[in-house]
Formats: sequence, C-alpha cells, structure tokens
Amino acid sequence: MDAIALGPVLLPLPRLYALACALLLLAASAFLLGLPRARHARWFNGLVIAWLVGARLGHVALNLAAYQAAPLDVLKLWQPGYQGVAGLLAAMAWSAWTLRDRLGALLGALGLSLGASLLWLALAIWSPLGGGPALRELPPLALENLDGETVRLDELAGERVILNLWATWCPPCRRELPLLAEADARDDVTVVVINQGEALLPVARYLDERGLAFAHALLDPRQSLMVESEAPGLPTTLLFDARGRTRAQHVGELTRATLDGWLDEP
Repeated sequence: MDAIALGPVLLPLPRLYALACALLLLAASAFLLGLPRARHARWFNGLVIAWLVGARLGHVALNLAAYQAAPLDVLKLWQPGYQGVAGLLAAMAWSAWTLRDRLGALLGALGLSLGASLLWLALAIWSPLGGGPALRELPPLALENLDGETVRLDELAGERVILNLWATWCPPCRRELPLLAEADARDDVTVVVINQGEALLPVARYLDERGLAFAHALLDPRQSLMVESEAPGLPTTLLFDARGRTRAQHVGELTRATLDGWLDEP
C-alpha cells in the first residue's frame, strides 16, 4: 500500500518519508553547519520552498501535455507530482546562493541535502511501511450495476481495466470522476467505478446530475472490494493489464499525469 490513513486523511507514504527526511536534515544541519539560528532558519525554510517549487516545475515539464490540458492542475499542490532530481537541483542552487560567503557551511549543506535526498529515494523504493498491492489479479467478485445486472470483475479482462473505488461523500473521489469518464471514452481501456457502501439512489442521482455516464458503474454496498484490496481509504484506483494482472495501484486523488502515464504504457 502506498498510503496510510490518519482519520479521514490519506497520507501518501512518499510524503511521510519526505517529512521524516526533512526533519532529519533540519536536526543534522542545526548541529553540523555552525550557522547562527536566524540564518539557519532562513536557509532551511528557503531550501524547503526551493525544493517544492523546483520539484513541482520539474514534474510539470516532464508531463507537459497533461498540464496543458488542465493548466490549473499545476497549482493543486496537494496532488502527487514532484520530481526529486529537479527539487534537489533547486535546493542546491538556493544553498549555493544563500551560503556563498560561508564555504564550509555551503559544502556541508550540499552534502546534507544530497544525503537526505538519497535517503528519501531509498525509503520510497524500499517502502518499509508499505507493500505491494493485495490484489494480484482481477477478483472473481460479482457486483450489480445501476440497472440491477450482475457483472463479474474477472470477466472484464481482455483489455486494460481500471477499477476505481469511490463514494459520493468523498471530495477527491468526486474531483477525479470526470477524468475517469474521459478515460472511459477510449476504446483500449475499460473503466469500472465501484461505489463503496452506498445505496443505488444517491449514487445514480449523483452521476446523473453531473452528466457522468460510465459503461460500468457498479455498487459494492458491503465494501467487499475495499476489503480484498486492503485499501486504507478512498479513492483507490487499480490498473490491470489485458490478462487481468495488477499493474499499478494508486491511493488518493488520481491526476491526469498519472492516468496518462498508465494509459500511454504499451
């Protein structure tokens, strides 16, 4: 799993690891760089801002087509989308500028920043608090659609399948549904939106009022798929290949860049 639930809030594990590395960098730099407190605070605060801005712009540059289609998504900083190398380069540039008159502190700051970045990368890859997807393939689960017809999920294999677990009360779920509806219009993917724990009437009313028509809008009143996938919260989205094998899993709001990356893979 790539996120943990803190009450109603989903915290992606890479962000949790980044926070831990930032706190470690703060403590180590305060002890090792020998900077006055005010100057150290100015350097560290600027370092964090420079990393965030640089990492965001680096991600946008690498996924320019997705952000050209929705430019305001650049400002949705709560969504995933940060490029670590670009962030590190921006942070180092900030350190070089603000500590240019203190060579020893500058070299130490560069070394500590690089070390913290490598530690974050190692944690993100190793993911000691997470693990792989609980579902390895499309489950043999039968659910009803909005017309009362039964659909078996494992029978949808034959082309790529996206399963999205959502609810009408979930704001990020509501924000990503139009994006999933766009993907559903493609001929090379099957999109299945599976409502968790709600009755037919509110689900059908919500989709109808917003003009969202899906070929497969299913109801899971017992939240069976949420249990089988061990999803920590909503929304959770899973990608399966044409053979029904799990290829990717994303917990939290889905971005256009993430979805494009999934669908552009051969």
